[in-house]
Amino acid sequence: MRLTSTFAALMMTASSVFAQDTMTDAERTEFRAEVRAYLLENPEVLMEAIAVLENRQAQAELLRDDQLVATNINALVDDGFSYVGGNPDGDITIIEFTDYRCGFCRRAHPEVAELIETDGNIRIITKEFPILGEQSVIASQFAVATKIVAGDEAYKLISDALMNMRSDVTPASLSALASAFDLDGDAIMAEMDSPEVREVLASNRALGDRMQITGTPTFVFGDQLVRGYVDLAQMRKIIAEEREDS
Repeated sequence: MRLTSTFAALMMTASSVFAQDTMTDAERTEFRAEVRAYLLENPEVLMEAIAVLENRQAQAELLRDDQLVATNINALVDDGFSYVGGNPDGDITIIEFTDYRCGFCRRAHPEVAELIETDGNIRIITKEFPILGEQSVIASQFAVATKIVAGDEAYKLISDALMNMRSDVTPASLSALASAFDLDGDAIMAEMDSPEVREVLASNRALGDRMQITGTPTFVFGDQLVRGYVDLAQMRKIIAEEREDS
């Protein structure tokens, strides 16, 4: 702390002197040499300064993300279409932006399910967010079409199955998936390219763009935006923090 204070004082003095432009060229050269020598003798000062800068940047990002959640809260929790599961009257809402071809989404999927099952007081909202290529888009189209044709329960079955699917997403594999759950595959396939399906995916993409979401999974736990995979223990910690703050 003493070195940091000394360095800060030195920099303030330098700024003041440079601002007043009272140094000669020789004095500037000598001063710069002194600053360089000081930093070489005390490199830990640079590490402390970098740590302070990184902390300030992290805090700024948190404030930005909090504002993004607040600004888009209606579209996040009440878009009129997204699947809502868990406890619909839960005291905490989790929103997950997910892609069926995303390895980290697949990793998080059973942990989110365990969190919902063991907690009992969480509402979960799924946002179809296919960003990893054509198969991602086709899978999401099929899931959304299933919800339109067969309802929420069928959507949940298909969504879980798509998340666990390791084969390519093709018309044949999707038709087989529908048959496995005794669903009308022809009706679902016919709905996949409908204006309603396209509107759902376009709305989710627009929401993600507004919230500067560039990867999956991305979560909103209560009021907290969390970018990327978090394990079950971290999820429970975040939920506990959200409840404490509410």
